[in-house]
Amino acid sequence: MMKHPTPEEIRDARKAVGLTQAQAAELVHASLNGWHQWEKGLRPMGLAHWELFMIKTGQSGK
Repeated sequence: MMKHPTPEEIRDARKAVGLTQAQAAELVHASLNGWHQWEKGLRPMGLAHWELFMIKTGQSGK
């Protein structure tokens, strides 16, 4: 079973593909504020957003 990504995993996955927080948020249909909160650990990223991000950025096998 998948677990929620840590803030570090979210940030590292975004940086690995060279996206800004705004670009990453747009990619998964989230707000910039929401993405910022995920990377700061203020609230957990939902698994659907995480899976969508990983698939769209070609990182789903990691």
